[in-house]
Amino acid sequence: MSGTVAVVDYGSGNLRSAAKALERVAAEAGRDVRVVVTAEAREVARAERIVLPGQGAFGDCYAGLARLPGMLEVLGDAVRRRGVPFLGICVGMQLLAGRGFEHGVHEGFGWIGGEVVHLRDLPGREASQALPYPHMGWNALAIVEPRHALLAGISQGSAVYFVHSYAFAAADAADVIATTGYGGPVVAAVARGNVAGVQFHPEKSQAVGLRILGNFLAWRP
Repeated sequence: MSGTVAVVDYGSGNLRSAAKALERVAAEAGRDVRVVVTAEAREVARAERIVLPGQGAFGDCYAGLARLPGMLEVLGDAVRRRGVPFLGICVGMQLLAGRGFEHGVHEGFGWIGGEVVHLRDLPGREASQALPYPHMGWNALAIVEPRHALLAGISQGSAVYFVHSYAFAAADAADVIATTGYGGPVVAAVARGNVAGVQFHPEKSQAVGLRILGNFLAWRP
């Protein structure tokens, strides 16, 4: 497989490590892949795959994308109309929801039904739970949909690295392909059609994370 993977740069940080991880897995698999970190909508429009990392607050990340000329329109056209494979990471995954409640109410993409709420506000939590926020560190994956290509070769209980205080509350459980536990179930990965997202950081998750990124490069939804 050849082609360009665009890592969208909208000032959220944590871009180079994601790009380096993608370059590594492409090289190890012998894939002729060009990974570009870009803030240019025209370059994203030409890409065969799109990765949207995210670090920071939901509303700030959406506003950062909106400030890039043509970027929201290009993402919508590429992903929604043309079916370009898309992977959101951390807040990049959260932006797939219809809205987020971090420091107010903010619009998301609405590509996968749901809302982004504080971990303590997820269903089944008790106010008395004395959990530290953000949820930071290694947690085990509970794979809900083992047949999804993004999770090929990933074992139940594989540990990945999380840093977040907010989480995706999916409107449709069928969109959830993996969860983790932090005071109750927390969505760890979602997917619908050509769109996927992971709450954890695959670029920081060692062999498991690299396998997931490699699966994304091979994914043909």
